Amino acid sequence: MSEMPHHAQVGYIVWAVLFAALFAWEGIGLLHPVDSYPTLSQAMGAAMRHQFGRWALFTAWLWFGWHAFVQNWHFLLRGPGPVG
Repeated sequence: MSEMPHHAQVGYIVWAVLFAALFAWEGIGLLHPVDSYPTLSQAMGAAMRHQFGRWALFTAWLWFGWHAFVQNWHFLLRGPGPVG
């Protein structure tokens, strides 16, 4: 089994820290609702009240899905591509 490249490890750590910070922000906001900092769910609710906000969030969701999953996707049954 080969070692994971160092830049991949750093990338995974950065993503883990970002998601941990996001969940911590949401958790703190839900535990202390009297503070003036909105939670992610409150911000999404405010954006979803308007037609433009719904379209903007849908577009962002499609963009993220394309770049995260589809861009480097290969058909499962096709087999390995040319090496080189």
